[in-house]
Amino acid sequence: MTKITKKSFGTLTDGTKVSLFELKNSSGAYVEIIDFGGAIRSIVVPDRDGNLGDIALGYDDAKGYEKQDKYIGALIGRHGNRIEDASFKIGRRKYTLAKNDGRNSLHGGIKGFDKVMWKAEVDGESLVLKYLSKDGEEGFPGNLSVTVKYRFSDDNELSIDYAAECDQDTVCNLTNHCYFNLNGQGSGDILDHEMKICASHFTVGNSECLPTGYVAKVEGTPLDFTEPHVIGERINDKHEQLLFGHGYDHNFCPDGEGFRLMAEVYSEKTGRTMQVYSDLPGIQFYSGNALNSLPPAGKGGRIINRREGLCLETQFYPNALKHRNFAQPILKKGEKYRHVTVYRFGTK
Repeated sequence: MTKITKKSFGTLTDGTKVSLFELKNSSGAYVEIIDFGGAIRSIVVPDRDGNLGDIALGYDDAKGYEKQDKYIGALIGRHGNRIEDASFKIGRRKYTLAKNDGRNSLHGGIKGFDKVMWKAEVDGESLVLKYLSKDGEEGFPGNLSVTVKYRFSDDNELSIDYAAECDQDTVCNLTNHCYFNLNGQGSGDILDHEMKICASHFTVGNSECLPTGYVAKVEGTPLDFTEPHVIGERINDKHEQLLFGHGYDHNFCPDGEGFRLMAEVYSEKTGRTMQVYSDLPGIQFYSGNALNSLPPAGKGGRIINRREGLCLETQFYPNALKHRNFAQPILKKGEKYRHVTVYRFGTK
């Protein structure tokens, strides 16, 4: 049985009050989520000895999330990841977005879903967050109504249930940008973590980390995680894809269809494990390459440094709007967007 409690988490610079919700299960493990950006602030789960520890990067108050520019913990929308030339077409009509990643659009624009207040309510054992993205917001068409449900089970499964509908044809590609460190946040980098990604292919990126439309086999490359590899083992290889991403920042194409296991992470140091399940087409593995002496300071006033967290973002393929051979993140008027991602925590 999960108990959800609410408390104050400070204010934004304009005085808006932010709340924190704790989802605690029967074993005492818990997840903290705030209503600004819908961000996961903490994930506190046991190690192999039963000691609870926080494995999510985050901040001590609302202003930390307001000031940050690395999307730590936050919900991402309307479109997760990159859109080339910050523009796209639906039918014959072209839409222009803000360029916030060089010439491209990243993670929904200048003020994406990570920088808005979500309406939060408790529904039994679920925390329900709602947001209405109005027609023209960040250049996207239509009034998009979004509902995200967070649940944390007695089995230490964090599920994120995404739903949306719109009054016009629009773009919708929702994800979460939590940074994980199974050794515990503040413990150093994630290079000793063991990673497995259930994908025999990935989308090849260019120097801007934009998929070119080509899907290649991971076999014979440092992106082959079909068998477990320690992340630091090959991250500095002089391979073009790693040089482009300054490490891992790539979309993988998990094998199979529907709701399936996409990735597994293991820390030999703590014995913690994490499995990622989703019904989305892709998953982005990002090794935190840009977390270099990141202001503002993280939890406890400690600066978050490079590669101290990893992301596994379930998604439609990045730049899919430019490549019709990719599944399209187009939500038609009257249709319902519905996808589920589960992060399952355990030990071995």
